[in-house]
Amino acid sequence: MEKLWAPWRMEYIQNVDKKDGGCIFCDLPKEDRDRENLILYRGSTCFVIMNRFPYNNGHLMAVPFKHTADSQDLDDTEALELWQCINTCKRVLKEKIHPDGFNIGMNLGRTAGAGIDQHVHMHIVPRWNGDTNFMPVIGQTKVISQALLASYDQLQPGFNPC
Repeated sequence: MEKLWAPWRMEYIQNVDKKDGGCIFCDLPKEDRDRENLILYRGSTCFVIMNRFPYNNGHLMAVPFKHTADSQDLDDTEALELWQCINTCKRVLKEKIHPDGFNIGMNLGRTAGAGIDQHVHMHIVPRWNGDTNFMPVIGQTKVISQALLASYDQLQPGFNPC
């Protein structure tokens, strides 16, 4: 039997149901540790962060600073900047890692699949032809082929200036 080594998954498995009362989308931007926190870009009302538990290489999230579970609570300025961040993410991902397509969307509410359901955020997931192979189908495992900080270092220069 072949073994797939994915040590980063243990952090997710051990913490998936733990809640400390905080919100990572509120707490992380308050810190001055963007690389460790995987924050690629800060705008006036939104920021871009890498997903620590990605569906695919380069999985990004565009997040408003405003803490709300409902996208209708965003004012026009916040909604516009959120969409601009999404377009910037697409541009940077196209330039740096050359995906063939994207899945872009949000899960609103726990029932809809939101892992963090109290703070609205948009997922930008790059996709490549043939990226769904036997691993997720048979092994229920997704292979992420690049370390998060290596991906951060590759993508981050594309967000300056934004």
